[in-house]
Amino acid sequence: MTEHPPEHLAETGQPVRTVLERIRRLLDEAGIERKEVQHQPTLTSADSARERGEELRMGGKALLMKCQREFCLFVLPADCRADSSAIRQHLGVGRLRFATSDELRDLTGLVPGSVPPFGRPILPFNLYVDSSLRENPRIAFNAGSLTDSIILSMEDYLAIARPVELFPFASPRDDPS
Repeated sequence: MTEHPPEHLAETGQPVRTVLERIRRLLDEAGIERKEVQHQPTLTSADSARERGEELRMGGKALLMKCQREFCLFVLPADCRADSSAIRQHLGVGRLRFATSDELRDLTGLVPGSVPPFGRPILPFNLYVDSSLRENPRIAFNAGSLTDSIILSMEDYLAIARPVELFPFASPRDDPS
């Protein structure tokens, strides 16, 4: 049996369009306004927030995790950490782990820190969003690179991202980087 690359990758394994281009197209087709920020490469959520001029809590941290046999994307406030036991319990899964850097690159073509908070049609994963994000008026995120960010209203984000489910799985952290 021949394996086919994910729909967002060409036969060469290269992105058909960049993730940023796919996000722009999705937002444009829906008529959603946004602010785009180009900045120096950022390796942490705190660095990204500083470069964007936003509070850390406005950042949407996207984590690719393997739940049992499938990968899922979890989005939470950037000043929090994922509570894996809350995720396992809520989804009724026994096994849960973060994707490795190699898995992330193979599945998305992206590097850690550049994953945007979108499942399908941007990335081929079920999307789960921490319910506390609804309290923020906007969301800021790296949009497929460490140098490009997008900021949009939370209402617009939730409408266009269409998460499978919102539920509480974020916990405050002492060192929010």
